[in-house]
Amino acid sequence: MPALSTGSASDTGLYELLAALPTQLQPHVDSQEDLTFLWDMFGEKSLHSLLKIHEKLHYYESQSPVPILHSAAALADDLAEELQNKPLNSEVRELLKLLSKPNVKALLSVHDTVAQKNYDPILPPMPDDIDEEEDSVKIIRLVKNREPLGATIKKDEQTGAIIVARIMRGGAADRSGLIRVGDELREVNGIPVEDKRPEEIIQILAQSQGAITFKIIPSIKEETPSKEGKMFIKALFDYDPNEDKAIPCKEAGLSFKKGDILQIMSQDDATWWQAKHEGDANPRAGLIPSKHFQERRLALRRPEIPVQPLKASNRKSSGFRRSFRLSRKDKKTNKSMYECKKSDQYDTADVPTYEEVTPYQRQMNDKYRLVVLVGPVGVGLNELKRKLLISDTQHYGVTVPHTTRAKRSQESDGVEYIFISKHLFETDVQNNKFIEYGEYKNNYYGTSIDSVRSVLAKNKVCLLDVQPHTVKHLRTLEFKPFVIFIKPPSIERLRETRKNAKIISSRDDQGAAKPFTEEDFQEMIKSAQIMESQYGHLFDKVIVNDDLTVAFNELKTTFDKLETDTHWVPVSWLHS
Repeated sequence: MPALSTGSASDTGLYELLAALPTQLQPHVDSQEDLTFLWDMFGEKSLHSLLKIHEKLHYYESQSPVPILHSAAALADDLAEELQNKPLNSEVRELLKLLSKPNVKALLSVHDTVAQKNYDPILPPMPDDIDEEEDSVKIIRLVKNREPLGATIKKDEQTGAIIVARIMRGGAADRSGLIRVGDELREVNGIPVEDKRPEEIIQILAQSQGAITFKIIPSIKEETPSKEGKMFIKALFDYDPNEDKAIPCKEAGLSFKKGDILQIMSQDDATWWQAKHEGDANPRAGLIPSKHFQERRLALRRPEIPVQPLKASNRKSSGFRRSFRLSRKDKKTNKSMYECKKSDQYDTADVPTYEEVTPYQRQMNDKYRLVVLVGPVGVGLNELKRKLLISDTQHYGVTVPHTTRAKRSQESDGVEYIFISKHLFETDVQNNKFIEYGEYKNNYYGTSIDSVRSVLAKNKVCLLDVQPHTVKHLRTLEFKPFVIFIKPPSIERLRETRKNAKIISSRDDQGAAKPFTEEDFQEMIKSAQIMESQYGHLFDKVIVNDDLTVAFNELKTTFDKLETDTHWVPVSWLHS
């Protein structure tokens, strides 16, 4: 593009010349569309502003302005010292306070730097003792702030050389673009490192402040540029790098809690991934154990403890879905439910580490997500469910269970139960049509998958309470379940708040409600601990039922947010 003449710039101004260009070019433009484009482009206000700034700078440069002084910061220090010896009236105190402020000192320091034209960093002289063969040596200087440099090193087992093992995404080393994985480190601040262990070199770096000078032999290998990760995972366990003996550099580790959402920045290392907390403004990544590595070591640590089936009693409320669980008292005389469909071995072998997730927000035409409630016997789960149903019968619904027992006179088919034959029930079991089922007094009872679909098809939120080991079988694209764990408070609070409450220990209609015993409280606490320990990674929300009204309000708020807010769900639910 030909350069514009600046001969008349002092008269008309470059920006004025630019504004006049479309008119001058109009006879040479074929279409109105091209002319409009020219007007928009040359009439852009930001472009005019830039040209004005350019002209001002060009003018002052031609004037060769000279700074009045080169040492404003030193002069300010002298003035402050002089004022200290004067009578301290209000004006002097105000001036001293002003001169002592860090931002004023920084401004004066920058003024002196500009006045002295001292813009470039002072690099150390090139060493004289470099071998002729080492023509590829690099001298790199990085300024260390409070953050780590963002690189880890290792000793090459064959050559003994100190090698850059990884560059942390978003860290100081990564942003500089000067250090690469595979580079050989020779010196740090003039100290040779060939005979030092990585731990000793890290100590040298930790003690260094300000600018740090590295002497490096660049890697021959070309490093493949890595794009910032778009993979997000949900952590299913707590992690503290300071307690991890295997991590190559504790300072580079990233701590997280169960349920945290992490953004994976790099998976170049099969053992140690680089990640950061989702939404964290700090671009620097940290090390976390990879999924494969964490699964492998957790599986080795995990003891072979047989999982005891968790029991729960039935809470009866007329007209509402009843849970098929037997209490500790029932199991003395009655057969435990769900013996036909347990997944204890599968659960024990399943090691929770990470789950790839993606944002999801329910759209107007989408079915509601299935809400699964889990909790130990006596915790008040069914009371909370009943309060939800009463609060809005048009919005919330429950499943109708199947049974093979005979219908009683006051019952209606499809209301209290769906009554079917034993043969048909067993056929449905073989066809995997039940979420949970069991046998009681020679009769089958169960919750079918179709009964859940029936509630959702009515455009209602389906409230389902199940045994915790069943939850993982419901985690599908169709149901997108949101799992809420109703947790008991401390045993002291249970004694205080449940002393006048009663528990129904049998699912039979003639079962009597009995007061809670100390044994019931201990069983409740123990069951809750087992549930949370073994299945806590599947829970989306934990609500402590200390006070029924408070717990209900928290549950209601959770439901409202579930329908409007964006939540993280497994990728498989949206990309099956």
